[in-house]
Amino acid sequence: MTGTRIRLTHESAEATASGIYGIIVGAAVLVASHALTAWRDVLAVLITLVVYWAAERYARIVAERIHEGHRPAWHIVREQLTSGWEMVTASVLPLLTLIAVRLTGAQLVTAEIASLAVSTLLLCLAGWRVGGGGRLTTGERVVSTLVAGSFGAALVILKTLLH
Repeated sequence: MTGTRIRLTHESAEATASGIYGIIVGAAVLVASHALTAWRDVLAVLITLVVYWAAERYARIVAERIHEGHRPAWHIVREQLTSGWEMVTASVLPLLTLIAVRLTGAQLVTAEIASLAVSTLLLCLAGWRVGGGGRLTTGERVVSTLVAGSFGAALVILKTLLH
């Protein structure tokens, strides 16, 4: 039972890390985007995240071969190709926000900033969750929340300065 619990905890940590990374990468794409429509922004974010996901999976498979000294077993390759999707799926809510705000008639840059604000909120929530289960004190959880949120806040500031 303990081995299963450790594996599930590790898998949950990996999924959370992938999601956080995906939110940050997706937000960075919106910051750098010069798309003319919200739909092009969405495509740019999704394509970029799928490329990042594929590159990460490829790197893990190659590393497995290098460090193990032989070709990874098929179940390892399959496991790699069916995991880590949180990197892509974590950006669904920010992208839906982008589309919804744009559909209300707001300017594209306003919709992008709203999407970045949602990304920042998600990062803050992830930072808070890090301390769940009593592992961090309330003060440490607040610091974790502020650090995680600062990535999103920095991207919002960068977007407003660039555009």
